[in-house]
Amino acid sequence: MKKKKLSSITVIAIAESLVILLLVMFFAWYAFIYHCDDFSVKKAVTASTENEEPQVRRRAVIEKEETIYQLDGEKILMNDSTYGEVFMPVFKDVPKSTVDTDSVVTRNGYSFYKQKGKVTSIAGIDISEHQGEIDWQQVKDAGIEFAFIRVGCRTYGGGEIVFDERFAENLAKADEVGIKTGVYFFSQALTPDEAIEEADAVIDAISPYNITYPVVFDWEIIYDDSARTDKISVNDLADCCVSFCERVESAGYKPMIYQNKGTAMCKLDLPKLTKYDFWLAEYGDKPTYYYEYKIWQYASDGKVPGIEGDVDLNIAFADCSQ
Repeated sequence: MKKKKLSSITVIAIAESLVILLLVMFFAWYAFIYHCDDFSVKKAVTASTENEEPQVRRRAVIEKEETIYQLDGEKILMNDSTYGEVFMPVFKDVPKSTVDTDSVVTRNGYSFYKQKGKVTSIAGIDISEHQGEIDWQQVKDAGIEFAFIRVGCRTYGGGEIVFDERFAENLAKADEVGIKTGVYFFSQALTPDEAIEEADAVIDAISPYNITYPVVFDWEIIYDDSARTDKISVNDLADCCVSFCERVESAGYKPMIYQNKGTAMCKLDLPKLTKYDFWLAEYGDKPTYYYEYKIWQYASDGKVPGIEGDVDLNIAFADCSQ
């Protein structure tokens, strides 16, 4: 019995050894053949490309959906005292200005807008009690057709509402000589409630007068002193603009927002304010503001007969009367 068992085990061991040997030989042969074929392919590829210039991707391929930053490559370029030329992407939902700046003509300190050789702009001024007593007939004879008159302001320190000492006189006398009048309020509102309070004060003050031009929300940064509005947020400012304008509109007047180019670009949330006409303050021979505006304030040192000292000069590109 033992002898027979040993014999069977030996046979099995020999068979297993033969199988392993065959498998090793097969894999060795396969590896040798594959290596030769791969070497031949690589050699052929190298031979066919050794005289060609290497391909270099010099510009990244941007594979993403078009965004506001890619909108036809449009950028608004401005100058900054620290960075030099800076840019902002264009808001596609804010209407672009249709003013042809090449049609703006400045002569003897006055600007005009000419189309097909004809002046189509309307000349105007904006004034406050600082101009003192005004001879409105002389102003009218000088070619001024509209005037924005300050009703009052909110103080930038204590936040009190104060009325302009001459607003009633100026509104009445300008209207008497046929000058179209609008009004503005110098705001320092911090909240929508304060903006509504300002609007209500203006509406009550102007109710006896013939107001044919817009009622304007004039919110400004105080540059030469600290002010209660120094740290107002973008959202709060936009809410103040909307609140004032909506209140004015509900009272039957045409609202408008006044702002200089820099603050408009950097502080106003313009897409929220497209419902309201815009009055641009940008001093120079030609406006450069990208978006739509109805009135352009182009100088603060203008001279007009009937007014002592400097006065702000404006042109309207269309009749803004109600």
